[in-house]
Amino acid sequence: MVYIISKRDGPHREQVAAKDFIKKNRSKIDAVANHLTGGRWQELRNPKPPPQPQPSGKLWSTPPALPQEAEPYVRISLNGRVVIADLASGRQLHFVGELRGNGPSRYFALATRENGIFGPIDEAAYKPLADLEGLSVPDEAAEEQLERIIAERLGVNAIAKTVE
Repeated sequence: MVYIISKRDGPHREQVAAKDFIKKNRSKIDAVANHLTGGRWQELRNPKPPPQPQPSGKLWSTPPALPQEAEPYVRISLNGRVVIADLASGRQLHFVGELRGNGPSRYFALATRENGIFGPIDEAAYKPLADLEGLSVPDEAAEEQLERIIAERLGVNAIAKTVE
């Protein structure tokens, strides 16, 4: 479509003539478009609703899922977040802290406002873990040991890392 820009308001006579021509020849234009697209043009303009599945006469009822009790365990993720997660769903239950720094200079930082964490750890979990603040965690062996220590102090399972 060509638009003519000028200071005059309203439609230009060229636009009016083009719209009138298209309106008068709509059936011919549709016929040519259907011929060129193999009927697809009409399908696109008037889509048919998808067929609805027919009931088979059998009633299936799925019992509601029973809420399972969470099986918490301590996990250190690849980005250094130390969390308590649910073993069955993998969802994070509590954020404990994070590993900061790089390589051998990595250390554990508890989730507190002083460490810049918006949602700090609750007081019941902070007290048993307070002395771990700043603990050096240079390698994977130290990570696993930190997981075990946190699990023991908070009373949750310590799960060995599995291949992901």
